[in-house]
Amino acid sequence: MNSQFPILEQAAPYLNHAAVGPWPRCTAEAARSFADENMRQGSANYLEWMARERELRQRLARLTGASSPDDIALLKNTTEGISLVAFGLDWQEGENVVLPAREFPSNRLPWLALAERGVTAREVDIRAAEDAEQALLGAMDADTRLLSVSSVQWADGFRLDLERLGRACRERGVLFFVDAIQQLGALPVDVEASNIDFLAADAHKWLLGPEGIAVFYCRDSARPQLELLQRGWHMVDRYWDFQRDSWVPSETALRFEAGSPNSIGQAALHASAGLFLEFGMERVAESVLANTALLIEELPRIDGIRITSRTEAKRRSGIVSFEHQRVSPEVIYKGLLEKGVSCAVRGRSVRLSPHFYQGEKELQAFLDLLAQIV
Repeated sequence: MNSQFPILEQAAPYLNHAAVGPWPRCTAEAARSFADENMRQGSANYLEWMARERELRQRLARLTGASSPDDIALLKNTTEGISLVAFGLDWQEGENVVLPAREFPSNRLPWLALAERGVTAREVDIRAAEDAEQALLGAMDADTRLLSVSSVQWADGFRLDLERLGRACRERGVLFFVDAIQQLGALPVDVEASNIDFLAADAHKWLLGPEGIAVFYCRDSARPQLELLQRGWHMVDRYWDFQRDSWVPSETALRFEAGSPNSIGQAALHASAGLFLEFGMERVAESVLANTALLIEELPRIDGIRITSRTEAKRRSGIVSFEHQRVSPEVIYKGLLEKGVSCAVRGRSVRLSPHFYQGEKELQAFLDLLAQIV
């Protein structure tokens, strides 16, 4: 498996998968092959492109736990998926949406924009709560239409119990939206077990795919609730048949794909998704959480460092954030960058996000470099 990751040849480890994940060799080769084919043959093999698109939906259905590839749409990014839901539902004045406070802007701004329709966004401070899930559920009332959460919080890796939230939403008749960009590709996702109605996730982080393509899951029973915000040739069944008189949108999630597909992005993501399925998400998660455990144990051994992520097992993800008592995160970040380590600053903490193909060797190299800076 290591041969798939030339980035391991660098002396300093790459610890920024929560921002942009480096492509595996197979992904780069798939994109390169598509580009070369297109350069030499144009769209002569378009039927093969369509077959790959169908197989990609199948792979993403397996990775998300969807019961059918018909529930999977291929969008540009997570933001597009969130907006499809936020502005596609027929909101009534006085309704509300519940979400965690300090969400990533893409999972916050669309809900706040619904104020123009008389809809309130209730933001809940889950980190201050003794029971984060109960705090979210406690903010609901008879007027709550939807709960929207990031399954793993972007700044510190705080992980929510999706099954508990989804079960409660189903019992209360509340729609459940999940931004899974910081979980899909790092930890298992199961939309059926978690009673998720809508899920969106970009390919370019933990899925190790390209930017400009994302997975959007929409439960079949929820699709009729979304007004279509775009119309185009690609959103119908048998979209290649231009002799038709009727252009009725597909009843599948294809109805959310109005225009021409990102074919080179599909080729690349097809390869990345295949890699995860081949390795197995349970093994991926085991490695990701082992890396998290190592960082949580070893970082505080460096004088002045405190873990700012939650460390309980149920809250752990692939992200670990820390701060130093005397050295600012910006200084630490700059020092690490000069040594070739890629990470990020989020708030007053340094954010680390290693992936499954890395391990003790790479993390110990990082810890040694960090000790030289602080």
